[in-house]
Amino acid sequence: MNKLICERIEDSIRLKQSLLEDRGLLKTVENLAVEIAKCLKNGGKLVLCGNGGSASDALHFAGEIVGRFQKERSPWPAVVLNADVATMTAIANDYGYDEVFSRQARGHVNLGDVFVGISTSGNSENVLRAVMAAEEMGAVTAALLGRDGGKIGKLVKFPVIVHSDVTARVQECHIMLIHILCELVEDALTKNE
Repeated sequence: MNKLICERIEDSIRLKQSLLEDRGLLKTVENLAVEIAKCLKNGGKLVLCGNGGSASDALHFAGEIVGRFQKERSPWPAVVLNADVATMTAIANDYGYDEVFSRQARGHVNLGDVFVGISTSGNSENVLRAVMAAEEMGAVTAALLGRDGGKIGKLVKFPVIVHSDVTARVQECHIMLIHILCELVEDALTKNE
């Protein structure tokens, strides 16, 4: 058997085991799910963004919210700031790449929305600026992060931090946490249906 394959699976298991033992992280995930459910129940929306693989995770998260996760139900609103290439490139051209999400946040985020930035380093400047813009607009802010949470982890109300310096392992945990959040939100909003 290929040694590298086994090592990477074992690495992933170890990191996920550490999440299971991180009571603070588990409580933050639970509280964030409650906040997202409250937002959607009250007519708000989920606003997300990320770069690279984290951009794909933002799209995945929104797909589960607008489409469905495990239950047949009504769609809920989610906006992904990295989904609109024309808008992103226009803003990058006119204002610089650091502003591609913050300018959109000022246009899309309303009081009572939940904003989730995704950054494996915790220091992506454009995500950081988007968090600040979302807070200015009255959103509750959260982030899925790696390493020590970086600058973004110190700023958001709900920092979900996967303590690893290995981007691939952090992203594997982020998608698991996204699925958990979706399940919790869906359960909360459909329990009386």
